[in-house]
Amino acid sequence: MAKNYIKYILALLLFGSNGIVASKITLESSNIVLLRTFAGSLLLIVVFMLSKRTICFLQFKKDCFNIAISGAAMGASWMLLYEAYIQIGVGTASLMYYCGPVIVMLLSPILFREKLTGIKIGSFFVVLVGILFINSGAEEIRGNAGGVVLAGMSAVMYAVMVIFNKKSVHVKGLENAMIQLFVSFLTAAVYVGCKTNEVIQINSGDWVYILILGLVNTGLGCYLYFSSIGALPVQTIAVCGYLEPLSAVLLSVFVLKETLLPMHILGAVFILGGAVFAEIFGHRKTGT
Repeated sequence: MAKNYIKYILALLLFGSNGIVASKITLESSNIVLLRTFAGSLLLIVVFMLSKRTICFLQFKKDCFNIAISGAAMGASWMLLYEAYIQIGVGTASLMYYCGPVIVMLLSPILFREKLTGIKIGSFFVVLVGILFINSGAEEIRGNAGGVVLAGMSAVMYAVMVIFNKKSVHVKGLENAMIQLFVSFLTAAVYVGCKTNEVIQINSGDWVYILILGLVNTGLGCYLYFSSIGALPVQTIAVCGYLEPLSAVLLSVFVLKETLLPMHILGAVFILGGAVFAEIFGHRKTGT
């Protein structure tokens, strides 16, 4: 159990550093996602083949469809998020991105027939207040409506990713992650191909960060994540999962020297606090 906790937390910290690594790459956000998903999916395919597991997704067409939609949404969410990193900063964009689980919570009564309690509704409004605090916390954010919209849309795509992945009943774990990440690569490839026919020009200084982002943060991170969550309590996974956006915010302050104003701090407390409160007490109340 301790080994799985370590793997899970390490995966979250790797994911939390995505924005930091991506900020070192001089390519466009869509090209970064394209290279990241290519390297990450390639590594997961190799790991899956070396593990000598049986491929089962072809037997479940409905699961394939759901994972494909989830993968496309993940690719879209990353492209939106990475552009938001550039426009409004890693810390702010990361916090807005992780409003995605709250969107899933609000839609769960319709999609998964889960009861929407007063605690969950209250938590949603707490998170909403946190978003308002963040968006009013700095002049450069208030003046960049496009960046805020991109971050908000990335959260919506995050929710779509989670919703359709939850609908995959039989295909789970590493195989699920491998397919989803590969579809994310195809999504980014189609977008980049339609946007431009030019060959991607990569500076020599970018390669090390591209490989770190693709192989370590994405490939290794996904492997650690999906190989550990099966052995951990569901509530632990949900609550500890917010270590990812928290680490992203802290790294953006200490590494990228982004300014964290009092309104930003208050907004972060409201968003993360409201989400964690909903995970702990919302599920406990409904018994799910």
